Amino acid sequence: MKSVSYTVELSCPSLEEFCLLREKVGWGKVNADLANTSLNNSLFHVVIRQEGLLVGMGRVIGDGGLFFYIQDVVVDPDFQRQGIGALIMDNIEMYLAGAAKKDATIGLLSAKGKESFYARYGYFSRPDKMLGCGMCKFT
Repeated sequence: MKSVSYTVELSCPSLEEFCLLREKVGWGKVNADLANTSLNNSLFHVVIRQEGLLVGMGRVIGDGGLFFYIQDVVVDPDFQRQGIGALIMDNIEMYLAGAAKKDATIGLLSAKGKESFYARYGYFSRPDKMLGCGMCKFT
């Protein structure tokens, strides 16, 4: 059996790679100008490559003080179930361990059915006894 190796880079994917990978997982097309602004304003990026090809990515957004949000944790469908998602989250968690101080909030919006993946890292579903449902608004 051939051993597969991945390269971890703490860098931003190209705009084209970002848009393509989001489309591959069924998240639809995104406005390139908005995506570019979003990528440039992120606090942290991690990308996973196999022989130069982007196969996974994740990033952290927020204000860098009180609030951090895990965003765009995506693995190419052809490479899922190979530990790439865990590799992405491990790197995000290492970043957050240093950046998010006591009393900061770390949040995320899980894709439906992926909640148990994030629960392994200590994230819990809302609502619970303390917090109401998370909400969002699309423009």
